[in-house]
Amino acid sequence: MSNLKRDCYCGDLRASDVGKEISVCGWVQRRRDLGHLIFVDLRDRSGILQLAFDDDTDRDVFESALTLRGEYVIYAQGKLRERSSKNPDIPTGDVELEVRELKIFAKSETPPFEIVENSDVNDALRLKYRYLDLRRPDMQNNIALRHKALRVVRQYFDENGFYEIETPILTKSTPEGARDYLVPSRVHQGKFYALPQSPQQYKQLLMLAGFDRYMQIARCFRDEDLRADRQPEFTQIDLEMSFVDVEDIIEINEGFLKRLFFEVIGLEVQTPMQRLTWREAMDRYGSDKPDLRFELELCDISDIVANCEFRVFSDTISAGGSVRMIYIPNGGDLPRKQIDALGEFVKTYGAKGLAWTKYGEDGENTSSFSRFLSDEENEAISQRAGAEPGGLLCIIADAKDDTVFAALGALRCECARQLGLIKEDEYRFLWITEFPLFEYDEDENRYVARHHPFTSAMDEDMDLIENDKGACRAKAYDIVLNGTELGGGSIRINTPEMQMRMFNALGFTNEQAQEQFGHLLEAFKYGAPPHGGLAYGLDRLVMHLAGLSSIRDVIAFPKVQNASELMTSTPDVVSDSQLSELGIELTVPQ
Repeated sequence: MSNLKRDCYCGDLRASDVGKEISVCGWVQRRRDLGHLIFVDLRDRSGILQLAFDDDTDRDVFESALTLRGEYVIYAQGKLRERSSKNPDIPTGDVELEVRELKIFAKSETPPFEIVENSDVNDALRLKYRYLDLRRPDMQNNIALRHKALRVVRQYFDENGFYEIETPILTKSTPEGARDYLVPSRVHQGKFYALPQSPQQYKQLLMLAGFDRYMQIARCFRDEDLRADRQPEFTQIDLEMSFVDVEDIIEINEGFLKRLFFEVIGLEVQTPMQRLTWREAMDRYGSDKPDLRFELELCDISDIVANCEFRVFSDTISAGGSVRMIYIPNGGDLPRKQIDALGEFVKTYGAKGLAWTKYGEDGENTSSFSRFLSDEENEAISQRAGAEPGGLLCIIADAKDDTVFAALGALRCECARQLGLIKEDEYRFLWITEFPLFEYDEDENRYVARHHPFTSAMDEDMDLIENDKGACRAKAYDIVLNGTELGGGSIRINTPEMQMRMFNALGFTNEQAQEQFGHLLEAFKYGAPPHGGLAYGLDRLVMHLAGLSSIRDVIAFPKVQNASELMTSTPDVVSDSQLSELGIELTVPQ
């Protein structure tokens, strides 16, 4: 590299730089050979610059240019000049480099796919050759945007008095929450560390230690099934504050989101943001992370059909369930085959089927259930829906409200997608508050913590912790954007007595609580301030900033659906000697 140093990036050059002596480095995007003229598009992370070789070029340099192929890594030096044929599609389209010196740093085989923006190559191939996929301009822009977002994170929270403090990666396994990734100890054979699902307990202990405001860009790990917005290892923007209530935490985080979206993508976010309680969100949208870019609200018609002749409805009400509907204007345009497909769609969410009515433009209605109801009952349903000709009414009935909400909430989004009702250019932020403190786990046949066991109950619901867990609300909140949960948090318990009460309500004996969380209970004896916090999923946040639908495209080296990485073929077997050193014997063959 002696005397071959670049002095600028390819994409930074403009017409104002014409006449300057320039040195650039990068990858060959393509070469165009016109006989006495050779043009090479040189690419680096900033963009593309055209290199020109002509009759005035040194013969050795010209001959060397003839050998260039796609993805060769080169150095080029020369004078920047105005292009005779300009390209308005790229920022450097007015200029080109008249090359006087050329050096090939490395040759390249033909890549398995073309290194171009918005490539349609399949994901498996992209991830196997991720280092090549990351050369594509759109992928490089995504990673650059992630960097820009992190810069804003650190600046904003530093300006608001937060210390950035690292917490351990090797931690203690706890029984609540998702499955832990375990790490065997060589020194303490038979014992294991756990990789952190979040820095939850450590950040609470930092509040007890008096640091008052904490922030961390934290790596977290959860051994759970993957979706488009989930990965086994991910990054959180983790926060905790002392001497605060819910309003304080919401206020500082609205300020953060307002600044982040403006500085990164120029979007003016309006504050204060809309809020809904968890109960309101479920009743209106069937989801605790509703997409507000379209209407289609749920409506309860249980009172109308409670005593009807249609047993599907009336028996559901008798069993303690509910019958709810959504009305879709213009949904009547959907053909019967498509409506039947929606019936199959809701079954994937536990519903037994879909009852529907199409309101014809001519006043003639088609329905899967109306003949089983009286004229008065049908009219009451239509009036409550605000039904008009051309609309579609969809009804779900189930003895479990959770099933009704899940099916109708998903159906609402699916119909909006099919009918083009989603306003793609809108950003609708929403706080969901007053979550349930507990949820019933049918597999374990007991109540578990919905958020985590360190969340405080609402003051007015303290008596419900033992007496009516299903009705007990938490001082918990989520921030939602366009149907995606960006982050969530809560006000925490801060006394040993209240924390032990919570553990007992979850079925822990005193001994079990001491074994798993004795360090926290002991610490609380020494004066813990009222505190609370929030954690964002950084990957999801950047996904929205970039306008993408998958977090894989904003993570440099993501995992696939089965939690493996195709590029390095991990996880993989390890040697017998490594296992022996750890005191581990496998029950499955390597």
